[in-house]
Amino acid sequence: MKKTCFILAVIALGASPAAHAKGNYEAGKAKSASCAACHGADGVSTVASFPKLAGQHRDYLYQALKDYRSGKRKNPIMAGQAKNLSDTDMLDLAMYFSKQQGLTL
Repeated sequence: MKKTCFILAVIALGASPAAHAKGNYEAGKAKSASCAACHGADGVSTVASFPKLAGQHRDYLYQALKDYRSGKRKNPIMAGQAKNLSDTDMLDLAMYFSKQQGLTL
């Protein structure tokens, strides 16, 4: 019985729209042009004060953008950039930057 309930829960969670809302790589690439000025063309910033986005976890990038938009994270430049982004825009950008090659040590 427990196994059946577990399987049904997994199926139900997997079928939810949120589970499939991961972002679109190509759309994120197209939307990333304004990010390049500070974070580099592929998310590898050459300026120490601007974070490298390439290779960061998708969920982290998405949450950071949401937090800038809501004001939970405080940065006037990023707040201005994020305020006009939809959730879809943020998911797309997060997908794109998460797939870029980060720096290797």
